[in-house]
Amino acid sequence: MPDEGLRLCASADLAERGKAAVFDVLLWGQPARAFALRFEGAVVAYLNRCAHVPVEMDWQEGEFLDMDRCWIVCSIHGATYDPTNGHCVAGPAGRGRLMPIRTAERDGQVYWYPSADIRPVVFDEPAAPHSPA
Repeated sequence: MPDEGLRLCASADLAERGKAAVFDVLLWGQPARAFALRFEGAVVAYLNRCAHVPVEMDWQEGEFLDMDRCWIVCSIHGATYDPTNGHCVAGPAGRGRLMPIRTAERDGQVYWYPSADIRPVVFDEPAAPHSPA
């Protein structure tokens, strides 16, 4: 993996308290979704999986914030999370926390960093042409 992270999107694509960038990852080797959004000027990213029940949380693709654009809310059971740290602040997730993904911004781009548990999806190379026998 590159030390500089994996490019996710242009910084300008993430408006303050706006729609999130959703991306595919592997969690413990299994396909999963993740998201990144801008909150209080910083880019934060989490696995798109509620701490209460492991379901995707967005009510529409990339829409995670409540009506006031203050909290991340699971659209299934209403668990509410602090966008700055992923900790549950209300609802059935109790003291649960969203699984964070490290991000960085530089040169007008947003990058995410794989971890031991969260890896990039690796696409197989195309099959070699079949030679006639």
